[in-house]
Amino acid sequence: MRDANYLWTILVPRVADISEIYQLDEKDQMQLLRESSFLGQRLMTGFAGHKLNIGALGNRVPQLHLHHIVRFADDPAWPGPIWGKVPGKEYQAEQLAVMVEKLRRLTENYPE
Repeated sequence: MRDANYLWTILVPRVADISEIYQLDEKDQMQLLRESSFLGQRLMTGFAGHKLNIGALGNRVPQLHLHHIVRFADDPAWPGPIWGKVPGKEYQAEQLAVMVEKLRRLTENYPE
């Protein structure tokens, strides 16, 4: 979902045709946890969020993916869930480019 109302990213395990975390073998589950923790810490530090919401909903996109949503006390849905609270807002091209570059810098040194 591209929505400039909220800062979020997703992690998608590189395993085809799965929709649930338990379908990953233990090694891949641990890898997902490590990546999620790394991403969450970088997002919260880099954007000074108030709370990090993580969810694996998958109701519309069946491939397993984890949403990482940085929440702020002044965001449009605070303190409730973001889903369906306000109409989506498109990123402007320049705004999106700046955000992508910042995310790249924040996550470039993942310890593999």
